[in-house]
Amino acid sequence: MNQKVLLLVGVAALAYMGLFRITGSEVRSETEIDITRGTVEPSPIAVTNFHANDPSALVLGAEISTVIAANLESSGLFRPIDQGAFQQKPEELQQIPRFVDWRQINAEFLVSGMVEVGPDNLVSVEFRLWNVVSEQYMVGKRLKTPKANWRRVAHLISDELYTRVTGEGGYFDTRIVYVAESGPPDNRVKQLALMDQDGENHRYLTDGRHMALTPRFSPTLQEITYLSYFNDKPRVYIYNIDTGKQEVLGDFPGMTFAPRFSPDGNQVIMSMARYGNSDIYVMDLHTRVVEKLTDHPAIETAPSFSPDGQQVTFESDRSGKQQIYVMEAVPGAEPKRITYGSGKYATPVWSPRGDWIAFTNIYRGVFYIGVMRPDGTGERKLAKGFLVEGPTWAPNGRLLMFYQQERPTGQGSGDVGLYSVDILGTNLRKVMTPMNASDPAWSPLIP
Repeated sequence: MNQKVLLLVGVAALAYMGLFRITGSEVRSETEIDITRGTVEPSPIAVTNFHANDPSALVLGAEISTVIAANLESSGLFRPIDQGAFQQKPEELQQIPRFVDWRQINAEFLVSGMVEVGPDNLVSVEFRLWNVVSEQYMVGKRLKTPKANWRRVAHLISDELYTRVTGEGGYFDTRIVYVAESGPPDNRVKQLALMDQDGENHRYLTDGRHMALTPRFSPTLQEITYLSYFNDKPRVYIYNIDTGKQEVLGDFPGMTFAPRFSPDGNQVIMSMARYGNSDIYVMDLHTRVVEKLTDHPAIETAPSFSPDGQQVTFESDRSGKQQIYVMEAVPGAEPKRITYGSGKYATPVWSPRGDWIAFTNIYRGVFYIGVMRPDGTGERKLAKGFLVEGPTWAPNGRLLMFYQQERPTGQGSGDVGLYSVDILGTNLRKVMTPMNASDPAWSPLIP
């Protein structure tokens, strides 16, 4: 269920020679992280336990700071400092920190905060970010929410810290939908599962009685489109996370592949095979009118809109083998091939920023996840393996998630799991799931 009860009630800015007051100001600092460099050294950051005057809220303050530190560390851009090295206690940080104490442990940034639990079980959480090097206050806010939503507060604060230091949008207050896999290779159960980006709040959306494939998030709503087989016929569904309700977009003749939302959430683009020929189609979600974009005897599939909705990228074998093409998002437009490297190219996905297209490359039996510019230049390989596939973008366009299958041993099919990596090809991390996992899709920031 979507937790829409978070309330931003103020920006806590420091009156430098006195107590905190509520303002909307920010102070630019000398030290910020440039994440466009080829190699980024993680910045040491001290995340203190959030203080509370009520002893019963101290545990909550510690839990919030733990989630924040874990989020920042997972980005690869921050290195949280062990709290055992801290020389100031949380209760001493409600005014100006003693910066010399934090420089002694080589901290570049300092995060402190305060937690209050009201009689109505609402929690007020306030945080402050300091630049230790320049001794400057950077940003602070106060959030109010039911106590049960404390973890989401930690994600929202993490996004604020990430954005303030890097200048890029955050991605911690997001979800991942994926295909949970279980059972033997010849009788695989595939059901939809949903979790926060850090693996918490995990739940299953479908029961596995009907195979679920290719889940994709709406960019505007907490909705998912996916493909499922009912009575051996492919159906495209829309699932609303807030209500738990789903509806059938339609029973399509032939085979249907990889439905995906348009940037405005008003259309679904997909590949459909009619009379043995696969082309790209778009359905208007309001009128349910289906329009054909490509008309070619080749196999054309895996379409993805550009962020402005003006273009489409897809894979096609019209050149003789799988390659990636880009075309205007109108019927009959002439596609332009953008891949000319070695091997086959597949599963293109346009970045939310519009600057990259992610893809899968298969060359000499090895799979790669990579990115390239929309014109095909600047190709960069980020990960490789026995089988790596299904890239999906974080909403800030700086990270990718994909799935990887290990090489089979014995009678098994090889474990399948989720991984994330940044667009520089660094900070490769495994994403923990309760069972085998494939085909992830990253949500937009939760509204």
